[in-house]
Amino acid sequence: MVYEKLKSELTGQYQRAWDSFGMLVLDVSLEQLLPLVNRLKDDFSFDLLLDITAVDYPERELRFDLVYHLFSSESRKRIRLKLCIAEDESQVPTVTRLYGSANYLEREVHEMYGVRFADNDDLRPILLYEGFEGHPLRKDYPMDLEQPLVDYRK
Repeated sequence: MVYEKLKSELTGQYQRAWDSFGMLVLDVSLEQLLPLVNRLKDDFSFDLLLDITAVDYPERELRFDLVYHLFSSESRKRIRLKLCIAEDESQVPTVTRLYGSANYLEREVHEMYGVRFADNDDLRPILLYEGFEGHPLRKDYPMDLEQPLVDYRK
């Protein structure tokens, strides 16, 4: 019932909607992302950003699916937003102004997949060391690539 209300009230702010294992999934475009996330937070109490991740499809023109998971503490429901972007997409809008936790989640996606987020000024490595070359969760990352040695910090 909550999902039906969401779909009807958000008509025109997403490209496609469907159910995945009891969760509403919305396909969105770059232009729709920020207004939709803002509306979900302000009007529908999706007050918690659970995760941002990516899925790599190297054979597609729109190589990456960015996936956002949001949770409403009021309705106790989750929603998934999917955004398809090309590998050379300039930058995806950041959601750090809406959710502070997005800073770390966007850093992880940038580090592992190479996706850049506009207006996120802190995309330093969070899981790998400074100087690590490449993006290890891309499917074309060479498994036998030797990384440069770095001095051990005490």
